[in-house]
Amino acid sequence: MKKRLTELWNFPTYSTPSKQGDYYYFLKNDGLQNHAILYRQQQLSDTPKPFLDPNSFSTDGSVSLSGTYYSKNGKYIAYATSEGGSDWQTFHVIPSRPTRALVEKLHHIKFSGASWLGDEGFFYTRYPAPQKGRDLSDENTGSAVYYHRVGTKQDKDILVFEDKKNPRISYSVDVTPTGKYLILYANDGAASGNALYYAPADQWQKHRFKPIITNFAHNNTVIDQIGNRLLVLTNQSADRYRLVLIDPRQPKPEKWENVIPEQTDVLENIRLAGGNIIAQYLKDVSSRLYVYDLAGKSKGEINLPTLGMVTDIWSSAKHNEVFYRFESYLYPPTIFRYDVATQQSSIFYKPQLAFDFDAYETKQVFYDSKDGTKIPMFITARKNIVLDGTNPTLLYSYGGFNLVRNPEFKVENLPFYENGGVYAVANLRGGAEYGEAWHKAGMLDKKQNVFDDYIAAAQYLIDQKYTRPDRLAATGRSNGGLLIGAVMNQRPDLFAVALPTVGVMDMLRYQKFTIGWAWVSEYGSSDNADQFKYLYAYSPYHNISPDKSYPATLVLTAERDDRVVPAHSFKYTAELQHQYKGDRPILTRIAQQAGHGNSAKTVGSLIEEYADIWSFVFHNLRMYP
Repeated sequence: MKKRLTELWNFPTYSTPSKQGDYYYFLKNDGLQNHAILYRQQQLSDTPKPFLDPNSFSTDGSVSLSGTYYSKNGKYIAYATSEGGSDWQTFHVIPSRPTRALVEKLHHIKFSGASWLGDEGFFYTRYPAPQKGRDLSDENTGSAVYYHRVGTKQDKDILVFEDKKNPRISYSVDVTPTGKYLILYANDGAASGNALYYAPADQWQKHRFKPIITNFAHNNTVIDQIGNRLLVLTNQSADRYRLVLIDPRQPKPEKWENVIPEQTDVLENIRLAGGNIIAQYLKDVSSRLYVYDLAGKSKGEINLPTLGMVTDIWSSAKHNEVFYRFESYLYPPTIFRYDVATQQSSIFYKPQLAFDFDAYETKQVFYDSKDGTKIPMFITARKNIVLDGTNPTLLYSYGGFNLVRNPEFKVENLPFYENGGVYAVANLRGGAEYGEAWHKAGMLDKKQNVFDDYIAAAQYLIDQKYTRPDRLAATGRSNGGLLIGAVMNQRPDLFAVALPTVGVMDMLRYQKFTIGWAWVSEYGSSDNADQFKYLYAYSPYHNISPDKSYPATLVLTAERDDRVVPAHSFKYTAELQHQYKGDRPILTRIAQQAGHGNSAKTVGSLIEEYADIWSFVFHNLRMYP
């Protein structure tokens, strides 16, 4: 399995290019490098040259590049590094034309980018230093926004904003692309809305931030500035989002002007390009791109290859080109370039893999959940598959935090496909697939809907003869790991294999570690007597029973996961091993020098991990490579 994964993984991958000053920058991995290298070129026809190599950050690949942020004219670059996959970041500043060394290095940064004000400095968010030895478990509260001036040390940074009376509200500052305003974002939880404040960018040290939106009821994102008004993407009075103009001096909602009103589909993202608006919509969990003028008049659609997802759009109001990445389950990540003037889109880079994609297909189906709600699901398998109930099947889902499980290409899934596997992704409530109402239908005391949606997906696959319980595996990550843990307790009979990954398994104590308190708006808290009742009713750790016949289970976590601390998986595994009386394996796999997500892991460690995962799945579903 490791050999085959290595063969499949060995192809060049690119990120979307972005024009910064005199250069186009992009990330490229030749295939099996530990980390992608940052390249640049002045013209698209030039030969790209390496600019920053994250493989040089550490001898074992444990330090990764976690972000790059370019100054207004591309004079400087702030880049972020993460050690062992932790959410903690260190910022470094380098000139784009190396003429002198810069000494500054910034620490104690988390959940933050760098928003540049011209070429002189940038705003960022940092947290108080954790207690020694508890940097991966201490609560993260008391965020504060600072301004760093290039050429100075961190102890000279200027405190821009903090709120000691409300340490559990997180803050960040963005500079509008025009550079005229600073926008202060305030958020009181990972799944709740945000407030907005502003200040003139040229006088920010003299002016207090003034309010635009002061409550946390809705999601609001400032896109840019047109004249003296702000272009804002919001779901206030628009469950599936709309684009509005807001005069910050008269910010009451009745004064807002619709540019693109709410539509049937979800408006996910807005970018400006060459005097136009690029609007990204989600239609039944598949991306659509449309072009509008600045007044909101439609100028047509950018055609996409198939059902799939658009990510990593780069554009600029002053440039006539747009780069975006498109991918789907059977369509490897491909970079497209859209010319605003000609309204034509063309392939900029498409990878070539040693895999026969034409032999497979993806279908979208809609099935009924327990309460009759129609739930979409993608099913990927070999063409003309025989529906006789014998196909090994893996069901993946998430269902929470207003996030979408888009049609995503995963090179690690290819060995499963070519060995007869069926891969299903159910788009459960709790996500953002159909707007805020869909999200709310799967949060707090409605969380059971998410589990019911997943169970109904498994039942659909069984009823339609794709598979049967002894050939069905269940998997999910993070909030999806919680999903798998809960479903294992509620319907262990449906699955032969379970892969709960970096999951929130103790619903009574999750809020006591790192950033867990920010999820209370999504889950509720055991500190609240009424919420305790429903949390306890489904908490994976607290509902393990010696009377249940559990699937073969591989619990996956990482030793440096400081978002969902690995203690969740440790205690869950220990309790499951203690209670379960059957003969199926109950194991845990703990990734070393790794954190919550996969982005910081080396390619080698990912291949090792998926070789273990597929070996476990194949063995317990009786698949033979």
